[in-house]
Amino acid sequence: MDTQILARLAREMTAYYAADPARVQHFMKVYAFSHTIALLENCDEALRFVLEAAALVHDIGIKPSEAKYGSCAGPYQELEGPPIAREMMQKLGFAPDVIERVCWLVGHHHTYDPIDGTDHQILVEADFLVNLFEGKKDQDAIESACRRIFKTEAGKTLCRQMFGLAEEE
Repeated sequence: MDTQILARLAREMTAYYAADPARVQHFMKVYAFSHTIALLENCDEALRFVLEAAALVHDIGIKPSEAKYGSCAGPYQELEGPPIAREMMQKLGFAPDVIERVCWLVGHHHTYDPIDGTDHQILVEADFLVNLFEGKKDQDAIESACRRIFKTEAGKTLCRQMFGLAEEE
């Protein structure tokens, strides 16, 4: 895994969201949770690489969505994000197959049914962990999301521990 190219992608995304620390903090937290869940789930290096790149750029469509539609709703992000992610990743020298899967993930990170692959599942879980906290969701919403969305053992455990939920029965 070329961790240097991931670091350069993180730097590019930080420049992309210059003067917007909340957005930078968000994608970095999703990146960290994605990395952690993937390691705890024993994902192979190739999957982790794609997942981590996707986590860094998953919300790249927010800026054009807000400019074009006046909204950062998920469907707009999924529509507008992949072309920008593709361009950024090509500039940095990512392999074409990695770019294709990352762009697919960016274009589906708010699509929960069906989930297509472990990388998709983990990206959704990591984004939920961050969004539930940042959105200051109430306990009922958190419990519901943990039951409905989380499928990996690591993701479920992190959600329960982080938000003080009871163990599953």
